[in-house]
Amino acid sequence: MLFSSFSFLFAFLPPLLLIYFLLKERDQRNLVLLVFSLIFYAWGEPLYVFLMIGMIVLNWLIGFQLVKEKKTLWLILGILLDLGVLGVYKYADFAVRNINGILHTSLEAPQLALPIGISFYTFQILSYLFDIYRGKVQPQKKLLRFACYVSLFPQLIAGPIVRYADVERELTERKENWEDASKGFRRFFYGLGKKVILANSAAVIANKIFTLPLEELTFATAWSGALAYTLQIYFDFGGYSDMAIGLGRIFGFHFLENFNDPYQADSITDFWRRWHISLSSWFRDYVYIPLGGSRKGLLRQIFNLFVVWALTGLWHGAAWTFVLWGLWFFFLLVLEKLFLLKVLKKLPVLNRVYTLLCVIIGWVIFNSAGRYQIVAFLKAMFSRPSWPAGLFLKMGFLSLAPALLAGVFFCTPLPKKISKALGESERAEVLRDIGSLLVFFLCVLYLVNNSYNPFIYFHF
Repeated sequence: MLFSSFSFLFAFLPPLLLIYFLLKERDQRNLVLLVFSLIFYAWGEPLYVFLMIGMIVLNWLIGFQLVKEKKTLWLILGILLDLGVLGVYKYADFAVRNINGILHTSLEAPQLALPIGISFYTFQILSYLFDIYRGKVQPQKKLLRFACYVSLFPQLIAGPIVRYADVERELTERKENWEDASKGFRRFFYGLGKKVILANSAAVIANKIFTLPLEELTFATAWSGALAYTLQIYFDFGGYSDMAIGLGRIFGFHFLENFNDPYQADSITDFWRRWHISLSSWFRDYVYIPLGGSRKGLLRQIFNLFVVWALTGLWHGAAWTFVLWGLWFFFLLVLEKLFLLKVLKKLPVLNRVYTLLCVIIGWVIFNSAGRYQIVAFLKAMFSRPSWPAGLFLKMGFLSLAPALLAGVFFCTPLPKKISKALGESERAEVLRDIGSLLVFFLCVLYLVNNSYNPFIYFHF
């Protein structure tokens, strides 16, 4: 089920809100959230919901063993279980294809459908086990609360990756109130607008150009496709995160931010402090630092970065293009750590141009079907500049121009400056609420007239 669908907006969410707020006892509300979260997941994954339930029960039991003797053995068992399930469903076909290619065998791939959101909820469960092992949290005694944490529908299938430590208290003591609910709805509506109006409009251009025959790529079309996808993925995933955070707040949960104006970064290092914060911080805390971080010399630090970014790429998908995308950022981050950051600090405008250019190249790698498309796109992008008059008119994209210009505007610092200028008065809050309602009604109109509506990160 998609947040940006009529089934969610008008069939799922209203009865959930009604039943949830009619109940008063905390675990009764947790039970309602759990039941509706399972329905939400089963809507698109009727069989794989049982896989998720099985992982919840097994990891809940393993959690109790991590405070007893032989806890390291139990941690290893938990890691093998969780990564094993993730590996079978997400990487088995990829592994078989590569084995066949290298050894010239003809092994048959299992061709298992990928459970939606398995990478997200697997990483949440792993963070729970790691934090118990380290003594940062205690095992959750009630299966209901642990199941609610893992399956909570706002962040279940596309993040942010919520750590148990961040919501442990709210599972038992959260206090819902009208102010939180109001701000939650506002955040949800604005996130819906980012997805339905901005991301979906950019997707029309990106999809058309990224499916062109490679010989038809020109300087103009390649840059149009790259820039459109740069807008699409930001507003698609950023909009989803806004909706998840807003929905969580309605029900009394305060998830940490997942984006912080990433296209305003002045280095790739800065970009990855702003983009998909929950994932980059997960790899930092559970992979990079345990490997030694920067504490064991430069060569070891570079190796640790290589491992992290190869895994980050692979986390996004079972294809070499994703690994290459991760290694592209590894290469840039190493350059910045060696000398480039010092240079960029002296170039207050060019550093942003450099960062955005590197990010755009990264998105071309990320969204390409293979190495031939990557090479063709980059070759066209850095060929002799030419921009034929009426390009968008000829391709039928002129009607999308307002949404695209709005997308560019919302990537700049201006929206936050305008919001800050409005202040925090009661009148300003009313204006923000009215604006969010207008965005919601506009989204409904868009959904009526358009059929394209998937989320990019549902695939991961």
